[in-house]
Formats: sequence, structure tokens, C-alpha cells
Amino acid sequence: MRDRAEALILRRARWRPAEYVFWLLAFAALVLFPDRHLILNEIAILALFAVSLDLILGYAGLVSLGHAAFFGFGAYAAGLLAKHAVAEPVIGLVAAGAGAALLGFATSFLVLRGTDLTRLMVTLGVALILGEIANQAAWLTGGADGLQGVAMDPIIGVFEFDLFGRTAYAYSLVTLFLLFVAARRLVNSPLGLSLTAIRDNPLRAAAVGVPVNPRLVAVYTVSAAYAGIAGALLAQTTQFVSLDVLDFHRSADVLLVLVIGGAGYLYGGIVGAVLFRLVQDLLAGLTPQYWHFWIGLILVVLVLMGRERMTSGVAALARAGVDRLRPGAGRATKELRP
Repeated sequence: MRDRAEALILRRARWRPAEYVFWLLAFAALVLFPDRHLILNEIAILALFAVSLDLILGYAGLVSLGHAAFFGFGAYAAGLLAKHAVAEPVIGLVAAGAGAALLGFATSFLVLRGTDLTRLMVTLGVALILGEIANQAAWLTGGADGLQGVAMDPIIGVFEFDLFGRTAYAYSLVTLFLLFVAARRLVNSPLGLSLTAIRDNPLRAAAVGVPVNPRLVAVYTVSAAYAGIAGALLAQTTQFVSLDVLDFHRSADVLLVLVIGGAGYLYGGIVGAVLFRLVQDLLAGLTPQYWHFWIGLILVVLVLMGRERMTSGVAALARAGVDRLRPGAGRATKELRP
């Protein structure tokens, strides 16, 4: 039985050819889209934020409406550190991730209490409290005016940030890739399998000896660290932090990203971030005043039809198109008609 479990873990952890292609395309975008580095940087940061939420929502079944608390905490931590102490980006990332992890660990015990509705309210409350603290502590955070005067040193003393976002995108993409590899290893480990068991049935998982609460605290802490690093990336690459990083729409947007891309599958957060940001950019250019309406309509259609039905429908159309292009396809169709 143990050998079968180890074989299953190894099989799930094995990288597939499509994954190599995906990441090669992501890095090739540095050359293929030289005038789109700024939006690509935003996509990479949003993708990391979505991966952080997917760790608790998709794999552990913990719902959250206030994940922006860790994102904003990481952003302010990196911004304040760069302004008053050390402006080295990598040190700022580590410090922001560590600080957000401590915040996640401290609040995880509150989140684990009660039902899903209680967790929603607790996570939302934590984000609102942090937002109000940042607003009132204007002497430290800049308040409504934002944290200004943030200047970053070159990354590891070599790569300077440029106005076109090339260095920023490369920096965010490398960070996303490294943390994604770590998250992929985590979810395909015995810890990840136990989290899936807890998500499906926590009582049964506890009955077979899985320490439910310690595992949930652990993944919640890791998720908070990932979100804090995503916030730090935003602060470092834009060199500005505002109260917007703690706003409710941050938490709502990342939830929408997972709805679009799919939860419980790490690539779902990345694909959802790409689609959400590109569609948002396209609709904002076409209808600047009503792009929220079209985003909402797309989500309604997605929920009503289901991602599986839409995917199977697109696949069926693709197969039909390929069949029509095959030699003799039309003749064979005529022969089959009565």
C-alpha cells in the first residue's frame, strides 16, 4: 500500500511536456512582446497572488474574502523597508514574505474556528482592520496619499529597474516560477495529499490520523507568505504603495481569477490571471465605463454553462474543423447521408 502511494506521488509530481512549453512561452514573452512588459508584470504578480489563494481554497477548502490583508501587508513591508532601511529587492521580498507568514500564522487560529461563513467574515474583518490601521497611521504609511519616496536598488546589485518594465517582468516572472515550483512540490507531497483529504472530508481525515488543524495552519501560513511576496513585488516594481493594496476589490479580483481559471489546480490561477487581465485590458479600451458589466456577464455565462461544458464544446468544434479539412471528408459525409 505504501509503495502504491509513493508511486502515485511520483507520478503526480512528474513534469509534463505541456508544462515546459508553458513556461518557455512565458519567458519568451520577454522578447516576443517588448512593448507589453508592464501588463505582463501585472499578470505575473496577479498569478502569484492567485496561486497563494489556491493553496488554501483549492487544496485545503478554506474560503477567504480578505486575502488582500497579506498582499497589502507585504506591499507596505517591502515599501517601508526600501524607504527607511534596505532597498535591495530580494531582501525586501524575503522580509515581506516572512512578515506576512507571521501574520498568517497569528490569524490562522481565528480562521479555523467556525464554519465557512464565519471564516469569510473573519478574513474580511482582518483585511478591513489592516486597511483602517494603514489609513489612520498616515505618519508611517502616507495614508490616502500613499507611501511615496520608495526607491529600489538594482536587483542583486546588477539589474536596474527601467521605465518599460522589462526588468520588472523578468524579476516577477522568475519569482513566480520559483515559488510555483515550490508550491507544486508541496501539493504533490504527502502534505498536499493530506490537505486534499481534509478538503474532501475533514472528519474522515481526522479519523484516519491526519492532524487536521496543524496542517491547515501550515498551509495558511505558506499561503500568506506567497500573498505577501506578491504584494512586495507590486510595491517594488511600481515603487509606490497605496491603500488600494488592502482594498476589498483585491480579494474579490483574485477570487474571480480562480473562478475563471479553476481552483485546485495551480495552473488555474496562472491561466485565470492571464485571461482576466487581458480581457480587463481589452474591455477597458473598448468600453471604459462599462467593462465591469462585461466581466460580470462573462462570469455569469461561465457559471451557468460550466467550465467543463465550455471546454468540451470548444474541443468538439476544433475536432469538427479538423475533420472538415481532411481529404475526402466531404465525400464521406455525403455517402453517409440517407
